[in-house]
Amino acid sequence: MKKNGKQTMEILEAFDKTKSAHSAAKLAGCDPKTVRRLVARREAGLGVDAPIERPRLVDGHTDLVVQLVDGSDGTIRADVAHEKLVACGYEGSERTTRRAVAAAKAGWRLEHARSNRPWITV
Repeated sequence: MKKNGKQTMEILEAFDKTKSAHSAAKLAGCDPKTVRRLVARREAGLGVDAPIERPRLVDGHTDLVVQLVDGSDGTIRADVAHEKLVACGYEGSERTTRRAVAAAKAGWRLEHARSNRPWITV
């Protein structure tokens, strides 16, 4: 269960008092793993609610995915892109490729979106 801001502060205060995850968990009424996780995020300088970015298999090939999307004017299909990535040594799944192609297409659409002129009244 996700902790709200008040509970998070109580957990971190309990840890600051006791300097022990186990003792702080007893004081705050939570699991010691929760205390360790919140303290580690605080020491790393991350917000306690900030999402964690994990590395993906496609991260090494994102430049190629963007290049394929740009070269096709945003019309390349993900299965075709996956075949080209596999030929370049990519070992990830087709689902991961679909996600990467969708993100690259979204970026391409933002770059190539039609800009609207402001309405100027006379």
